[in-house]
Amino acid sequence: MSSFEANLRGIGYLLLSILAFILNDTMIKVVSERLPIGEIIVLRGAVALVLILALLFATGGHRAWRLAGNRLVAWRTIGEVGGTILYLYALFHMPIANASAISQIVPLMTTAAAAVFLREQVGWRRWMAIGLGFVGVMIIMRPGLGGFDVYAFAALASMAFVTLRDLVTRSFPPGMPTLLVTAVTAGAVLVAGLAMSFDEVWLMPTLDEMLLLGGAAFLLLIGYGTVILAMRHGEMGVIAPFRYAVILFAIALGYLVWGDIPDIYTITGTVIVVATGLYTIHRERLRAEESRTRR
Repeated sequence: MSSFEANLRGIGYLLLSILAFILNDTMIKVVSERLPIGEIIVLRGAVALVLILALLFATGGHRAWRLAGNRLVAWRTIGEVGGTILYLYALFHMPIANASAISQIVPLMTTAAAAVFLREQVGWRRWMAIGLGFVGVMIIMRPGLGGFDVYAFAALASMAFVTLRDLVTRSFPPGMPTLLVTAVTAGAVLVAGLAMSFDEVWLMPTLDEMLLLGGAAFLLLIGYGTVILAMRHGEMGVIAPFRYAVILFAIALGYLVWGDIPDIYTITGTVIVVATGLYTIHRERLRAEESRTRR
């Protein structure tokens, strides 16, 4: 397979994963209009965990169960649980396009965290892009202009946990089974949902709600699987910019399902976040090419 074909396939897988994740968000946001957050996490998580465990045993990944106790797996699980709960809390109380726009700060946060904690070299241009990216997020959240609230802050805080998850994942040994890690994190999120549901009043889901939760769990697995395939088929520097297609999907779904139309602040902030993210990806690709040339 040529590099062009591989990148084209990687882009296709990435777009499919993005669509799966945003449809999952849409389904559970619809269900959240009646059911409490803890119950939603538990019901969706139970379906997802059953499907993951079935795949894990079918592929023989369960034989590496001892790796589940790895310190890195524990830290990644903390990032996944914190990111999931805070993001859902925000998503259930704000327009899906706003929550998705704020989530696009992750590449910039990851670059900054890698420089601070992993001692990766980051030049002044990328630091400028990171700073401007956070300005874009502040415009979306607009503190002091009546648009800032705890939900927007929760969305931003969730991205800090996601950044922790992604940084830890970088350090995984090559033989770490993806499905095993996914099963551990799915189980941890389910337990967190149970803990949250102790002070909730559970409601009997309707058939439509159960179908939406089941569909959301299935789409979650599709998203996890296709994003891994995307990383394995395409060059990161080529396919990464297409992750911003989620903004278009989120705006379209927000309008079709809830009639939401982003205001000028959200649009302006989103443009800044996407532009700085694309620039950071461009600079990282140039740096990688220079490193290969020196060798």
